Amino acid sequence: MTPTAHSGDDYPHTIGLSFEYDDERRARLVGDAVAVEVGQIDDDRSTARVSRDGETLRVDVFAHDLVALRAGVNTWVRLVETAEDVCELAG
Repeated sequence: MTPTAHSGDDYPHTIGLSFEYDDERRARLVGDAVAVEVGQIDDDRSTARVSRDGETLRVDVFAHDLVALRAGVNTWVRLVETAEDVCELAG
């Protein structure tokens, strides 16, 4: 997973979402699965950054307005939940 750097200075609204896993492997699998979406689902109102530190996956959502921030949070939470479900099914 290669995190993409975004400056919070460009976006007045920012939220950091942290997802804790039982082991580093699961955090890496979920992180790698969602990191491919960084840059692909960005628009002119919001963007995101995905990073991982051990067993913690972090998604930072940056937005120009609160509506875009809410939409970004909803999107990224769904992406993480889907990746978690697939990892669970795969074993």
